[in-house]
Amino acid sequence: MPNATEFIADLARSVGFLSRLPVPDRFFRGHDGTISRAVRAFPVAGLIIAIVPALLMLLLQSGDPLAASLIALSLMTLLTGGLHEDGLADAADGLGGGRDSEHALTIMKDSRIGSYGVVALILSFGLRAASLAALARHEPAAAALALLAAAAFSRAVMVAHWHALPSARESGVAAGAGLPEESARNLALLIGVAAAAVLAVPVLGVPKVLLSLIAAAAAGFGFTRLVRRKLGGHTGDTIGATQQISEIVMIASLALVA
Repeated sequence: MPNATEFIADLARSVGFLSRLPVPDRFFRGHDGTISRAVRAFPVAGLIIAIVPALLMLLLQSGDPLAASLIALSLMTLLTGGLHEDGLADAADGLGGGRDSEHALTIMKDSRIGSYGVVALILSFGLRAASLAALARHEPAAAALALLAAAAFSRAVMVAHWHALPSARESGVAAGAGLPEESARNLALLIGVAAAAVLAVPVLGVPKVLLSLIAAAAAGFGFTRLVRRKLGGHTGDTIGATQQISEIVMIASLALVA
């Protein structure tokens, strides 16, 4: 079992890495900058990031569910600084337009966004918002709980993607942060599944939640295989894209079977 003090420190570093939320400086003093172990706390960090957007969406459910969903997603994007959305857009441009791995990596490093990236972002926000709105019409609390569950599990899937592949670049944020430890990946997955089950099962039931977890994990696994074939390794962009893809698939799966 992880030491509680160490886990809290890892959680603080995870929140600092994944969002723009303020984190006390003491958690970073004397730290070497790697998060190989800290990634085990990513699912809990995801919950912290998503809790205010989820509560806001729940409070706004008396109005239009689609508008409430878009407002919640907008707030969550502001809290993360668009970190994962940026990864999705860059990965879509590189994987969609790259002739080979070197060309794809060059495209992904370009700060400009291309047509593949634009389409990916439109689909990301559109599918998540429409799915959350559908869940809210079915049961007001379901949308907020689904957002929280997906925030936790998708960040476990991104750790699995990160661990499964070597770094595609010698430098960069992901390379500098270090490869996740196997035990950290395993704990992240355990926490992600447990959090999703505790949050979503009481409202949506075991079969629906289990199906959504399988679908999200399969989407993450499939994307990892694509990245391995196209790039030969992960980048910060593919890690962020994995979070987005698994979150989209999980929320959409819950909406389609609700």
